[in-house]
Amino acid sequence: QVQLVESGGGLVQPGGSLRLSCAASGTTISINTMDWYRQAPGKQRELVAVITRGGSTNYADSVKGRFTISRDDAKNTVYLQMDSLKPEDTAVYYCCARLTTANYWGQGTQVTVSS
Repeated sequence: QVQLVESGGGLVQPGGSLRLSCAASGTTISINTMDWYRQAPGKQRELVAVITRGGSTNYADSVKGRFTISRDDAKNTVYLQMDSLKPEDTAVYYCCARLTTANYWGQGTQVTVSS
C-alpha cells in the first residue's frame, strides 16, 4: 500500500505562484506514475499533470507553460509548481499514485486564486 499526504495549498492572488507537495510512504517502489488532479466545485475531477517513473511528464493543455511537475526520489515527494495562477485554477488538488494493481489518492489540498 501507499500513503499520500498533500500540502502547500492556500489563497493566492491572480498571477501568483504556489508549490504543492505530495509525500509518499509505503510501497513506493511499486509506483509507476504520480499524477496531480484537481476538482473544482460542480465539476468533474480532471488530470493536471503526470510524471512517470522514468521522469517523463505530461500536462493538461489548460496548464501547459504555467505548471511544472517534478519529484525528489530521495524524499519520495512529488511537487507541482504552479505559476501565473488564474481564478479558474481554483480547485481541490489531489495527488494519485498509480501502481500496476491499484491506485492511491491523497486527501487533497485546497487552492484558491482570488483577489
